[in-house]
Amino acid sequence: MTYCVAMNLRDGMVFASDSRTNAGVDHVSTFRKMHVFRRDNERFIVVLSAGNLATSQSVISLLRQRECEPERCNMLNVPSLFQAAELLGDTLREVVSRNSGQAQGSKVDFGASFIMGGQVKGESPRLFLVYPEGNFIESTEDTPYFQIGESKYGKPIIDRVLRYDTSPPQAMQCTLISFDSTLRSNLSVGLPIDLLTLRPGKFAPSRQLQVCENDSYFRTLSQRWGEGLREVFASLPLPEDETLV
Repeated sequence: MTYCVAMNLRDGMVFASDSRTNAGVDHVSTFRKMHVFRRDNERFIVVLSAGNLATSQSVISLLRQRECEPERCNMLNVPSLFQAAELLGDTLREVVSRNSGQAQGSKVDFGASFIMGGQVKGESPRLFLVYPEGNFIESTEDTPYFQIGESKYGKPIIDRVLRYDTSPPQAMQCTLISFDSTLRSNLSVGLPIDLLTLRPGKFAPSRQLQVCENDSYFRTLSQRWGEGLREVFASLPLPEDETLV
């Protein structure tokens, strides 16, 4: 399993993904799920992946391979992020169709989902969620973030905190807290966390880092968040109606 989240805010974008692929309680592997397609001063596209690892790796490999084929549409020459999302969806359908045909009768789920965002010169930053079927939706000011993978533990935190005008540093903080809650509740999501931020009009990350177990900021954030929750819980009023006790 995995957990990925991306945000498209007024003052920048935030992308984050864990690195765990769990094939059983006695077999845990680490694979990066953040992939970057870039052309200096012209485009910067981030793709986050979740789901069947063979499918997602095949999709990314095909997209990389086709970068070397300028006569066909690829991630480095499509004129817009919308068309990049179409290309990603088409490639996903191609891979799933091929793998499903080779494994007829198998109960294997070949599905994968992706978040794709960034900026192409000439348009504003955009963010898309690509479903396993290859269709997609785009973020809005009312819904400025997407999650894929094991999203349910981190979603309540983001829903309560994040707004379109949230600053990128606060959004990073919110993202890490959502990961901390997910890590505590689901062993199939694990460190390290790949984290990247992107400012509008900048075709290079303003910050890119990997959060590991010994990261002092992440440990402090986790500790302070836990302590704060316990303090708030202790301060809440008890029910006055005896029938509720």
